[in-house]
Amino acid sequence: MANQPLMPKATAVWLVENTSLTFEQIADFCGLHLLEVQGIADGQVAAGVRGLDPIANGQLTKEEIELGTQDPERKLRMLKRDLPQPKKRTAGPRYTPVAKRQDKPDGIAWLLRNHPELKDSQVVRLIGTTKATILAVRERTHWNTPNIRPRDPVLLGLCTQVDLNQAIEKAGKTREKLEGPAESAAPTGEELPPVDEAPLGFGEGY
Repeated sequence: MANQPLMPKATAVWLVENTSLTFEQIADFCGLHLLEVQGIADGQVAAGVRGLDPIANGQLTKEEIELGTQDPERKLRMLKRDLPQPKKRTAGPRYTPVAKRQDKPDGIAWLLRNHPELKDSQVVRLIGTTKATILAVRERTHWNTPNIRPRDPVLLGLCTQVDLNQAIEKAGKTREKLEGPAESAAPTGEELPPVDEAPLGFGEGY
């Protein structure tokens, strides 16, 4: 909807982590259910989604957040945008400048280590690579394996944070359909292993 932020869940993650706004205010601003915002705060919803700063994106002002913090009953007002919204990128191969192509294996390694829930097809679209290259990085048969080190593809300029968050959210929904809610994924009292222990083999040697 036009009166909602571009990435509602990512924006909610940022507001939960960086402000003292109430869950009701965040839910109203982002167009989410109150329970979704509570789930974000508990780490059960939007796990792995990086927060999107609504101030930097021109959707909220710092002053508006301060006013909302002082008055829990106040509804946040989104800034009006005079500029046209960016058009959605059509499906097709992503062009990557020659100077950045050598960074692709590093970006692939980072995604494999930090977001194993992503399908290879999603990584292909995000990085603009091939499934053969992903397989080579995963199995350490890539010709440049000794020099590959996982690096955030967003920081490398290989994809946008918006695209990455969307892919993570989509993968999370697919996993929930296959495995059920997160609460049933592990026995009560047991914690899931941290990302660094994911069985993909990208350790300190990378």
